Amino acid sequence: MRLVAPLLAGFVLLFAGAAQGGYDEETFIHKSIPAYAIPTPARGAPPADTVIGQVRPYRVRKGDTLIDLARFYDLGYNEIAEANPGIDPWVPPVGATILLPTSWVLPCCTYEGIVVNIPEMRLFYYRHSPGDPHTTIVYTYPVGLGRDDWRTPSGKFKIRGKTVNPQWNIPESIRQEHIKERDDPRKFIAGGDPENPLGKYRMELTLPLYGIHGTDIPWGVGMQVSHGCVRLYPEDIERLFPLVPVGTAGEFTYQPVKVGTRGGVVYVEVHRDIYGYAPALYREASVALERAGLAARVERERLLATLEDLSGIPMRISPEPDEVAPAATAPVPVAPTEVTHDGAPHPYQEQTGND
Repeated sequence: MRLVAPLLAGFVLLFAGAAQGGYDEETFIHKSIPAYAIPTPARGAPPADTVIGQVRPYRVRKGDTLIDLARFYDLGYNEIAEANPGIDPWVPPVGATILLPTSWVLPCCTYEGIVVNIPEMRLFYYRHSPGDPHTTIVYTYPVGLGRDDWRTPSGKFKIRGKTVNPQWNIPESIRQEHIKERDDPRKFIAGGDPENPLGKYRMELTLPLYGIHGTDIPWGVGMQVSHGCVRLYPEDIERLFPLVPVGTAGEFTYQPVKVGTRGGVVYVEVHRDIYGYAPALYREASVALERAGLAARVERERLLATLEDLSGIPMRISPEPDEVAPAATAPVPVAPTEVTHDGAPHPYQEQTGND
């Protein structure tokens, strides 16, 4: 029995009418993307609470697909599929109730700049609230990452440049792949070309040959589809792009198991080990709990069940006072304050890079 099932109990389906079958690019451009306000943590320390957002139920309507619902609610395909196993992504049953996994544990242990957690295929951007250094705004977006033969690396970086309508100068190794697969010998794809995999906006990194950019195949967000770069939905990179100054620090991290707290409750969030770097998930969880000083507050049976579940949803693993028997429950429903994005894109000089 899946642990996420009790999340549905007692919910009123308030979000059932928010998205409907029959989506187009205009719908996605104007979708709502919340951000979250948290107290700025002390340098080197985690925030007081490290779980944001709230899991939502959604009743499937005629014409819905999980691919469209994922994009509309700013999820990656991996997130919505893992939260709803057994549901046909192209023809989900009309009237069925699915979960929108719009709740996340913040990755350890950096809470400034950009953090991309590779196994969950999600980017987090931390930015001090303008005029209020005591408040940090957390923006988070799903991403597409490198295929197994072109893995996105772990490592720290800085944003070294930003480009609108970047030209893609195709590396020779990728060009040879294109020639072999589809007889395409092009050496570059011009900026603004609808087939340009970099999309309209790109942030260049100090990690050679890697970037954070848009995409010409939005359905690939939440999948391993790139040659190592980080791809965002077009509407997401358009909102993130103006917020990130050149020089911003960042990190690609690899955390299939994340642990955190909200309201005194301990949660764990588990994702597939997509590159096979962390096959012992129990060990990963144990290390994360010890590092966070939370090991003594965990109910082992809950932890083991969550590690087997792989839903990608933050699940409670600490006991509650006077609890009669173990039972999975929904994340604490009081979320950090949601805020809106600000800023607008600016044009930058053209540069070239990888995919």
